[in-house]
Amino acid sequence: MIDVDHQINAVRRQLGTRVLEAGQARVQTISQSYPAALEDVWDACTNPDRLPRWFLPVSGELRLGGTYQIEGNAGGTIESCDPPESFGATWEFGGQLSWIEVRLHAESAEHTRLELDHIAHIEDGPNEFWEQFGPGATGVGWDSALLGLVLHLSTGEAVDPMAVEAWLGSADGTRFISECAKAWAETDIAEGTEPETAQARAERTAAFFTPQPEQPQPE
Repeated sequence: MIDVDHQINAVRRQLGTRVLEAGQARVQTISQSYPAALEDVWDACTNPDRLPRWFLPVSGELRLGGTYQIEGNAGGTIESCDPPESFGATWEFGGQLSWIEVRLHAESAEHTRLELDHIAHIEDGPNEFWEQFGPGATGVGWDSALLGLVLHLSTGEAVDPMAVEAWLGSADGTRFISECAKAWAETDIAEGTEPETAQARAERTAAFFTPQPEQPQPE
């Protein structure tokens, strides 16, 4: 049983900016504390045999300078690695280049905080995708990943993709997506976006991520 309210409140979300060599970039940060030792969380996040148990299958050379490919999702190059505390990589998807940085902090012997930055250049001129969906477009996806890690670390078992898909189609799953989108809207507002604009972005994001019921086929 997933406690939607507990999971939403357990996650910290933040927006900011950073100056890169190529110019200014937008930074989305998401983090959560897990009741697991640092080495266990590191293994869950970097072991190719373990990643599919809560995230997605990953192929490639998972080492500094190696390339990776997430099944049906992003790929890229691993640009930094400091086990068991941090790694960074390019995040290449749909013809777009961004970066991820993952940091682990031991809060105690049995509690570890995972913090992830998703970094993307702020384009010159209008960004149609950002204007339409705002931070929730990538944020809800990362929220879902952190939830998968919760389920895996709490049981040690692989998360059943079919069960997750069924749950996302339930009332609780729909509310989870909606509340994640609203939480990212709050970060959007905190960064100066007009509330009506941020809320409209959140509604479009929630609709995008919410599974649609199958339409009956004509006989």
